[in-house]
Amino acid sequence: MKKLSLFIIVVLISSISYAQNCDCSSNLKWLIETFEKNDAGFRYIIDKKGENAYLIHNEVFKEKASKINNKTECLKLLNDWTEFFRKNHLQIVLNENTNTSNDQKELSKKEIIKLYKGSPKFEIKEKEFNKYIERLKNKNNFEGVWISQPYIIGIIKDKNNSKRDYAGFILKSGSPYWQPNQIKLEIVKNKSGKYDMKYYMRDHSIREINNINIAGNNYLLADFIVLKRIKPVLKTDPKTELFFKSIYADKPFIEKVSNNTLLLRIPSFRYNMKEKIDSLLEKNNDLISKTENLIIDLRNNGGGGDASYEKITPYLYTNPIRSLSVQYLSTELNNKSIVEFMNDTETSEEDKKWAKEALEKLNKHIGEFVNLEDNIVSIDTLDTILPYPKNIGILINENIGSTTEQFLLEAKQSRKVKLFGTTTAGVLDISNLYSVNSPSGKFTLEYGTTKSYRIPEMQIDGKGVQPDFYFDKTIKPYEWINRTIEILNYE
Repeated sequence: MKKLSLFIIVVLISSISYAQNCDCSSNLKWLIETFEKNDAGFRYIIDKKGENAYLIHNEVFKEKASKINNKTECLKLLNDWTEFFRKNHLQIVLNENTNTSNDQKELSKKEIIKLYKGSPKFEIKEKEFNKYIERLKNKNNFEGVWISQPYIIGIIKDKNNSKRDYAGFILKSGSPYWQPNQIKLEIVKNKSGKYDMKYYMRDHSIREINNINIAGNNYLLADFIVLKRIKPVLKTDPKTELFFKSIYADKPFIEKVSNNTLLLRIPSFRYNMKEKIDSLLEKNNDLISKTENLIIDLRNNGGGGDASYEKITPYLYTNPIRSLSVQYLSTELNNKSIVEFMNDTETSEEDKKWAKEALEKLNKHIGEFVNLEDNIVSIDTLDTILPYPKNIGILINENIGSTTEQFLLEAKQSRKVKLFGTTTAGVLDISNLYSVNSPSGKFTLEYGTTKSYRIPEMQIDGKGVQPDFYFDKTIKPYEWINRTIEILNYE
């Protein structure tokens, strides 16, 4: 059993009272000292880039910090400083609950509505708009009633405004920031004949989005914005519906997608998903074990805990699976994570025993890297190779990282498995995140406490896990499942 799976524990260091202004120099000093002593990847990068480069980097940022007294600007500077080392599994976040000044207190609902009362509106009564929508027959334009939680938005051709082709306005709102008839978006045809969008964010600031499009009649895709059409009711494209059901699922599900193929969607490997994943697999075991092809959709699965994918492994297994363990950097701060894990009420007695033994070992080697497993390499062997599924395709994209990448490294050792999609995020080598608050209480540092034995020979950070079958941009995301079915069925 892998005891040291990825976990995040927050250590609360006693905060002191402070003014609204931010002493960025002292916060940078704290960050440097804490990171140098406790991050498992610090020395690895220094050895690669050199002490000189690091000293110059620090001098530049100390000079910048001396001129900053705003915490928002300081937050950016602190995160920019960390990019010398890596871009993932390392960040500074702002503790929003530190806003104590009267001018930054939370506004009431009435105050928010009043604040944005003067925003532009599209004047049409809802009853009149609904009658207009009921008469629509053209499936190829943007007009209709669309939902994008917490808003219901009406989109209509704007014949009275030469600066836009369509106006999108609020019909119903679940937020005080937007009220009925206020213009939430504008759509304009660009020079290439496609359409761009101006989308107004919660604070009514503008986000420009190029080349929006409609997928499967009922989905408007605009970068990170997705709207679903609910009126008029148009014929649904099944493959597009399946894509959106899969990509926005908040829990795992299994669905038959062809005569010989099942789709297993797992949106996350977080600890609270383990029971749901295990239960789903147990309930559908007979079906999975009798179906030729299995597609596992892991797109946007950012990780969680190794234990969450244990029950999937038997379906993939064809030969012993080799995994390299990690080295834990023993420091007084880092070792508190083991104490927290041991004292957690959800930790099993077996794991508490492991944690106690691990803590004793770590405390004897402060300042050193320690392997908490018996060996550097673990080899998992199962007694049975299941005849079905015969072929397994795993869908991956750039939003996959951490534990999910560890799962891929293990899964791709199987002769049954191929990876489909795009390269993953590359967030694995420095892992087991730990969080600590700054003495000022304004910021939280999240950093890594372990380093994989894979590096430098098989580095994942900054590179990612590559697919066996790359889906370029001409293959739309909602086409990935069908394309994978085709490839799995090639003779």
